[in-house]
Amino acid sequence: MKFQPDAISGPSITGYGPGWVEVNGEKFTGNLVISIQGGSASWECASFDDLQAHHFEQLIALEPELVIFGSGARIRFPKPQWLEALYARRIGVETMDTQAACRTFNFLAGEGRKVVAALLL
Repeated sequence: MKFQPDAISGPSITGYGPGWVEVNGEKFTGNLVISIQGGSASWECASFDDLQAHHFEQLIALEPELVIFGSGARIRFPKPQWLEALYARRIGVETMDTQAACRTFNFLAGEGRKVVAALLL
């Protein structure tokens, strides 16, 4: 039996480590949003403690079916009120540490899912 890797039609995470993520070979050292439909861009929040509802509301424009939230080196759950706008549009949110979020994004993107990763580094 021959195995073939899934082809990701958009960006994929090609590496990660403490304080950095690599998307299609380009290294990022700041907080980041990656969309299977729209590429990657800086996520304008300094840290978990600075997050507010509007940071998550920005993700709606990317039209995901699921948001993977990477909360940094350890898992930290966002306040439910920060996610209300996503839930109101039936957009799912999964929270995990950033390294797990990177792996999960690639897996779901390989399946062709409309996924967005919002990553705190």
